[in-house]
Amino acid sequence: MASNENKPLIVQSDRSILLETDGPRFEDARDSIAAFAELVKSPEHIHTYRITPLSLWNAAASGMTADEIVERLKQFSRYEVPDNVIVDVRDNVSRYGRLKLFKKEGGGDLVLYSEDSLLILQLLGQKSLQPYVTGSPDGHHIFVSPADRGNVKSALIKLGFPVEDLAGYVEGAPLDIELREKSLGGKDFGLRKYQRESVDAFYLNGSNQGGSGVVVLPCGAGKTCVAIGTIARLKTQTLVLTTNTVALRQWKNELLDKTTIGEDKIGEYSGDSKEIRPVTLATYQVLTYRKAKDSPFVHFSLFDEGNWGLIVYDEVHLLPAPVFRATAALQARRRLGLTATLVREDAREDDVFSLIGPKKYDVPWKVLEKQGWIAQALCTEVRVPLPTDERYRYAIADKRGKFRIASTNPTKIDVCERLVKKHKNDNVLIIGQYLDQLQVLSKHFDAPIITGQTANKKREELYSAFRTGECKLLIVSKVANFAIDLPDANIALQVSGTFGSRQEEAQRLGRILRPKSDGTIAHFYSLVSRDTCDQDYSVKRQLFLTEQGYRYEIKNADELDPPAPAATESA
Repeated sequence: MASNENKPLIVQSDRSILLETDGPRFEDARDSIAAFAELVKSPEHIHTYRITPLSLWNAAASGMTADEIVERLKQFSRYEVPDNVIVDVRDNVSRYGRLKLFKKEGGGDLVLYSEDSLLILQLLGQKSLQPYVTGSPDGHHIFVSPADRGNVKSALIKLGFPVEDLAGYVEGAPLDIELREKSLGGKDFGLRKYQRESVDAFYLNGSNQGGSGVVVLPCGAGKTCVAIGTIARLKTQTLVLTTNTVALRQWKNELLDKTTIGEDKIGEYSGDSKEIRPVTLATYQVLTYRKAKDSPFVHFSLFDEGNWGLIVYDEVHLLPAPVFRATAALQARRRLGLTATLVREDAREDDVFSLIGPKKYDVPWKVLEKQGWIAQALCTEVRVPLPTDERYRYAIADKRGKFRIASTNPTKIDVCERLVKKHKNDNVLIIGQYLDQLQVLSKHFDAPIITGQTANKKREELYSAFRTGECKLLIVSKVANFAIDLPDANIALQVSGTFGSRQEEAQRLGRILRPKSDGTIAHFYSLVSRDTCDQDYSVKRQLFLTEQGYRYEIKNADELDPPAPAATESA
C-alpha cells in the first residue's frame, strides 16, 4: 500500500480520521477536513475525527461536492483512502437534494419530489411519514400539508434522507431600514468581508435555495452584525430570539447604533415588557414560560402576532426543545440561526438542520485570529490538589456530590489569588457554576458579582463599569456565558463548569476574544481538581478548544509562575 510520511491524515474504514498534530501540514489538514468531519477527541499528538451523515449533509448544503471531499481526503491521507469511505461519502452527499420540497402549482398542498420512484415508494411505506401524506398521484410525487412542512423534514432526516426545501417563504411586512455608514458614536461602520459573505450565503439572491440556515462564527466575530445585515437586506419585519434580557438590550443598542431604524420600531418581549413592534426582540425564557408542566406555552402566540418575514435564533445551539416544536410550524418564514458551535449537549443537531436549516457559512476561529478580527488566546488548564479532608468527602460521595466537591475545591481560591495578582493590570473575569463558591470569591476579593438573581439594571451598571475600566475584576455565574459584550476582558479564570459542556467552553472563551486595542494576548485559565471527575470532564471541554485550533497547555498549580510586581504575559 502506497504511503507518504509527510501527510498527516490516516483515514480508516470505520469512517474515523486520525490527524497527527506534529507536522507542518497539520493546520492545513485540520481546516480542510473540518468542513465535513466532526472532532471526536483531541489528546496531544493524535486528533480523531469522524465522518457522519449529518456532517456530510451540512457540507453538501454549503455547496461542497463529494468529489471535493474525496479529493481533500486524498490530498492529506498518508495511505490510500478506503473504498468504503469513498462510497459512503458519495452516497450520503447524493442524499442531500435527492428529495426536494416545492409549492404545488395553484396552491394547496406542498409537493415532495424525487426522480427516484423506488425512493418515493419506500417513503410511502414509512409509518413515521404516513401521518403527513395527503396523496401521491404518481411514482415521483408525494403531497403533504403546508402545516406539516417541518414535521415532514424532521421525519425524513431521521430516515436518512434530508430534504432540500425549495417551497419558498412569505415575504412578511415591509421594514424601512438601512445600514449606517457611521455608527451613532461617529465610527465608520461597514460589514467585514466574512460578514458580507455570511449574509450572501444565507440570502442567495432571494432564491428559494436561500433563506434558512445557520451561520457559524466565533464569539466576538460579530454574529449580531450578520443578522443586522440580513435584516437590512431583506427589509422585512423580524422576530429575534435571544438568551436573556441583557443580551436582548444589547441587540437593541446594536440595531440603533448601526441601522437607521427608530427606537419606536423596536419592541422588547421579555419578563419586563410585552411589546410587539416591526422588530421584536424576545427571550427564550419568556417564550417557554407556562403556568404548569402540562399547561400550554403562554407566549407562543408571538410567532403569529407579527407579520414576520424573518426569525433570528441567537445562540441556536441553546434553542429549547419547545421552541423546536414551534419552529416546525414556521417553515414558511425565513429562519437564521447564529452560533459559535453546532454542538448541542442534547444531540439534536439534526433538528437544527431540518427545522432551522443547514449550515450556510462558517470560518475557523484561528483564521479570524490571524486576520486580527478576534484576539489571540492562550488556554491553560491548571490542576489543583484536593485537600485531604475534601478527598475523604469526595471518596464517599455520590456522582453528583463528587462533581460539586471537586468543582468547589477551596484550594482554587489560592490559585485565583495568584492569577489575579499576576494579571493585576488586566481586565479579569472569574466565571463559575456554583453560587456559594462565587459568593466566597466575591467576598475574598471584595469584587462585584453577577448571578441570575442580579437585577438587570444592576447587571448593566456592572458591565458598564467593567467596560470603562472602573472595575478590573468581575465575578460572574453562567448568566454571563451568553451574548454579553465585554470587549476589554482579556483574562478569564474558570473555576467550575457544567460537566463536560463544549458549548459552555465556547461561550466562556468567547468572553475574552474581542480584539484588544493594544494587541495583547488573551488568557483563558481553567482550574481543575486533580485526579477527580472534574479532570475527567475537562477532557471533554478541551475538545472545543482544540477543534478550533487552540493549543491547550496543562500545568500543575505549583508550576504556575510566581506573581510578578506588574502584569506580565505568560508563556
